[in-house]
Amino acid sequence: MNIAKVIVDVPATQTNRLFDYNIPEYLLGAIKEGMRVIVPFGPRKVMGFVMELTDHSDFDQLKDIVDLMDVVPVFTKELLDVGKWLTEKTLSFYISVFQAMLPQALKATYKKELHKLTNEGLSDALTKMFAGREFMSYEEFTERKGDYRKLQQAVQEGLIEINYLVKSKETKKKETFITTNLKPFQLEEEIANLSNQATKQKQLLEFFAEHPEPILQSKLVSRLHTSRSTIKQLIDKGFLVENKVEVYRNPYQEENYERTTALPLTEEQHNVMIPIYENLKSGEEAVFLLHGVTGSGKTEVYLQSIQRALENGKEAIVLVPEIALTPQMVKRFKGRFGSKVAVLHSALSAGEKYDEWRKVQRKEVQVVVGARSAIFAPFENLGIIIIDEEHETSYKQEDHPRYHARDVAIYRGEQHSCPVILGSATPTLESFARAQKGVYKLLSLTKRMNNASMPEVQLIDMRNELHMGNRSMFSIALKDKIEDRLEKGEQIVLFLNRRGYSTFVMCRDCGYVIECPHCDIALTYHRNNESLKCHYCSYEMTMPTSCPDCESKTIRYFGTGTQKVEEALTQLIPQARVVRMDVDTTRRKGSHEKLLNQFGNHEADILLGTQMIAKGLDFPTVTLVGVLAADSLLHLPDFRASEKTFQLLTQVSGRAGRHTLPGEVIVQTYSPDHYSVEFAKTYNYEGFFKKEMEVRKTFHYPPYYYLTLITVAHPNQVKVIETTKKIAQLLAKHLSSEANVLGPTPSPLTRIKDRYRYQCMVKYKNEPNQRKIIKRIVTFFEDDIRQNDLQISVDLQPYQLM
Repeated sequence: MNIAKVIVDVPATQTNRLFDYNIPEYLLGAIKEGMRVIVPFGPRKVMGFVMELTDHSDFDQLKDIVDLMDVVPVFTKELLDVGKWLTEKTLSFYISVFQAMLPQALKATYKKELHKLTNEGLSDALTKMFAGREFMSYEEFTERKGDYRKLQQAVQEGLIEINYLVKSKETKKKETFITTNLKPFQLEEEIANLSNQATKQKQLLEFFAEHPEPILQSKLVSRLHTSRSTIKQLIDKGFLVENKVEVYRNPYQEENYERTTALPLTEEQHNVMIPIYENLKSGEEAVFLLHGVTGSGKTEVYLQSIQRALENGKEAIVLVPEIALTPQMVKRFKGRFGSKVAVLHSALSAGEKYDEWRKVQRKEVQVVVGARSAIFAPFENLGIIIIDEEHETSYKQEDHPRYHARDVAIYRGEQHSCPVILGSATPTLESFARAQKGVYKLLSLTKRMNNASMPEVQLIDMRNELHMGNRSMFSIALKDKIEDRLEKGEQIVLFLNRRGYSTFVMCRDCGYVIECPHCDIALTYHRNNESLKCHYCSYEMTMPTSCPDCESKTIRYFGTGTQKVEEALTQLIPQARVVRMDVDTTRRKGSHEKLLNQFGNHEADILLGTQMIAKGLDFPTVTLVGVLAADSLLHLPDFRASEKTFQLLTQVSGRAGRHTLPGEVIVQTYSPDHYSVEFAKTYNYEGFFKKEMEVRKTFHYPPYYYLTLITVAHPNQVKVIETTKKIAQLLAKHLSSEANVLGPTPSPLTRIKDRYRYQCMVKYKNEPNQRKIIKRIVTFFEDDIRQNDLQISVDLQPYQLM
C-alpha cells in the first residue's frame, strides 16, 4: 500500500474530497488510516487526515507526503466512519467534522518527544540513536532517517512512549521535588557550621536529617513556613537537590473521592434494569428512553448498567449537559469507578483535557464522563452509551458541523451493537413520540427514592401582587417562606432565567433603548463596572448619565438580572447569606465547584442562579425553591418555548425536598393560566405532551414535520435579501410539492457583528433528495462565498431559531 487518500485542511467545496499522495519509502508501513500527515497542497504545506491506503491511483504525478504527525492513529477505523456519516448528515466539510472530533490540545502546535522507558528489547538502531539518553526529539529522529516501523513496534510493545509537548501552555506538567544528597551525619555537621542567624536554613536541614525522602517543594514551603529563596540558598551550597518530575494533570484526584458500592434498587429501578441487562447480554443495539421523575434514582440505574458493561469487558460513554457537569456528578462516577474514569469538559484547561483524552487513547480508562464532544471518545469496544438529561439543547452544536450528540450516540450504538440510554424527567417531544411509537423502548420511574413526595408547587400571579401595591420582585408569599426557612436553618434555591444586572436600559421620557451598534439587540446593563455589554459581539460602553437621544436624565435600567435580585434580597432580608451563580461569577476555573461547596457546607442560606442551578444538584436541606420569572422563556420567537418552559420549571422544582425534609416550590408568573405552567405545577408530563402535540400538529412543527433552516449573512442588506429570495425560489422549484418553503424573512436577530441575516425555512415530512438539492444550491453560490464574504449556513435540525 504505497498511496494514501487524504482529506486536506482546506475547508472549501472544491477541496472537500480525497486527494491521493505517494507514501515515501521511509514511511512505508508506518502510515495507518486515522493518522495526521503533513502534505504539499499548492504552494503551501497543510495538515491532512489519512482516510484510506491503496496501491492504485487514477493520477500519474503524485506528490509525496512530507511528514507524519502521529505514531499512533488519532482516529479509530470506526471514528473515521462516524466522520464520513456525520459529513453527509450535517452537510459539512470533511475537515470541519474531523477537527470537531479531535480534542483541543491536538489542534495546537506541538513538538513530539520520544521517551525511552527501558533498554531491554530495543533494536540496536534505536539504542544507538538514544545514545544513553532518556529523551530524544522527534525532529532528530526524522533528520537522522530513523525507521518508523521499528519505532511503531517499540511504541506498541511499551518500550518507547511518545510525548506531545504542546507549544501553547499545555506542555507536560512538571512538579518540583526537593531532597538531599548528604548522609544524616553530614547534615548534622553542616547544621553545626551554620551561623546562629541562619535559623530558617538550620530548620530545613534538620527536617531532612529526619525525613531524607523527596518532598514536593510547595508542601515543604507550607509545612516549615519557609520561602523558596531559603531553599535555593541551600541548593546553591550543594546541601539540597531539586528534581522536576512529570505528573498527570488530574483535575479529579482519586483519593478525594470516597469509594461507593452499588445501592439496593427499588422495585421500579429493578424492573427498569431487567431489559437493559438482557440487552447487554444479547449484544444488540437498542435505544431506551428512561423517563424518571426528578430524584427517582436515574443515576443509580446508569451506574449499575455501566458496572455490568465493564464486567463484560466493555467500555462506557456518559454524556451530561455542560452545566450539569457539577462536581456532584463527577463525584458519583469517580466514587463508583475510581481511576477507570476520564472526565472531559470545557471547564478543564486544554492540558487537563489532553491528559484525560490520552488516558482513553492509551486504554487506561474504561469510562468517559463528559459534555457533548465526549461522544467521540476513541473507545474500540463500547458496551453502553448514556445521555443524561437528553432534552438539553446543549447536546446540539450550534456552529459547524451542526451535529446532535444523540444522533452520534445512536449511530455509534449501531456500530458497536450496544444499548443507548436516554434519560430525562422531561424528555423532548420527539423522543417521547418515538418511544410511544415503539422506535425507542420506554422505561419509567414514577416514584422518588425512599418514596419522598414531589414538592408542592404554588403559583403566584404577579399581576395580583401589583394590584396590591407590591412592586418588589418577591411576592409576599415567597418573602414569608424564605424567612420561615431561615429561622428553621433550612436552605433555599432561587432561580432566575437571566444573567447580568438587568435586561436593557431605556429613557423614561422618549422611550429610547440603547442598542448595540453592530447587532440588532439591546445592550445589557452590568452593575459591577457600570457598563453596557452586548452578549453577542462583546461590544461594551459605559452607562450614560443622560439619554443619548433627548438628553433627559430619566434613563433607567429595566428588567431583572441576578445581580439586581441579589441586591434586592440583601435589602429585604439582610440576615440571609447569598451565593450567586451565573455566567459572570463562574467564569474562573474551579469557581463552579467553590460556590457549590460553599452552599453545601452551609456557608450560605440561599443559592441564587440562572439555568446552571436547575439541573443535577442534590442538597439534603434545600426545602424551598423559588422561580422568579417563570415566563421569561414563554415569549421568545421559538416554537419550542412552551416545551422549554415546562422542562425548566419541572427541573428546577426537582431541586427541593430530595431527602427526608419535605420540599415546596413557589413559581412567580404573569401567565399562570398558560398550559405549560399549569402542567408543570402538577408534574404532569403526559398531560403536557398531549396538549403540546396538538399544537405542533396544528401548526406543522416537529415531531410531525421536519424543519430545515437556511440562514444567509452579509454586510450588505440588499445582497442578503436577494440571495435568500433566490435560495427560496430554487428550493420551491426543486423540492417536491409536499415541501413547504417559508421566507425569506429577517432572522429574529437581524444584525449580528455588522452582518445582516435573513432566513428561509423548509417544512417537510419526507424529502429524500433534500440534501442533494441544498448541496447544489450552496455550490451555485460558491464564488460569492469565496470572494464576497457571503455566508450560507444550513441547519437540518434547528434548535435555535434566533
